[in-house]
Amino acid sequence: MRLGRIDYESALDLQLRLCEAKKRGMEPDVLLLLEHPPVITLGRNGNWHNLVVPDEVLQARGVARFETDRGGDITFHGPGQLVGYPILRLEPGERDVHLYMRRLEECLIRMLAAYGIRAYRDPRYTGVWTGDGKIAAMGVHLSRWVTRHGFALNVNTDLSYYDLIIPCGIAGKGVTSMCRVLARPIELGDVAVRAALEFAVLFGRRLEWRAAEELHAELAGRWEDGWSGKNRPASLQAR
Repeated sequence: MRLGRIDYESALDLQLRLCEAKKRGMEPDVLLLLEHPPVITLGRNGNWHNLVVPDEVLQARGVARFETDRGGDITFHGPGQLVGYPILRLEPGERDVHLYMRRLEECLIRMLAAYGIRAYRDPRYTGVWTGDGKIAAMGVHLSRWVTRHGFALNVNTDLSYYDLIIPCGIAGKGVTSMCRVLARPIELGDVAVRAALEFAVLFGRRLEWRAAEELHAELAGRWEDGWSGKNRPASLQAR
């Protein structure tokens, strides 16, 4: 499902709704594909020391900051970046977090190969790499074998935002984008379609595109049923 550009907190809100519905068996597997406005997020293994500028600099550049429950350290999300959030119930034979992460990486490696970009894994670090640096970051969260969070692929991303942080907490490693590697802008919608097709093949899921409005309507009542009153996280109130 392609959602366009959506702020980070609203995307997390949607992931939580889908995750709860998925745990109850009320929703098929979903792959959310979207962009975020500029935001720096910190995973549960991270440290704000890897943010190398004061908050005033973030404010001047219009960059939000957010702590989240995904794995990993600090990263940037912003326009021109394809973000993928799979909401899947892993089947018994899939219940290996490392296998899940390697499949996500393989999805992007295959998709990038279709553009003539040689991408690979680095056994020391999570994510997808090229000779020019890291091109995709990853961080996930699993609850009762239902997945949240996912990957962030730099397509036409303004890489100067990465100067604000030590990306993924890895000093001395650069970042890159499809645009930089290929020396031309890339159509983000085409990348989203190719990534979704590879995802469907690798995870053995049937691909069906759905409108965002349809999904929001389906979940509206379920959210109130499942997270009403004191059970709903205060920072994730429905808006």
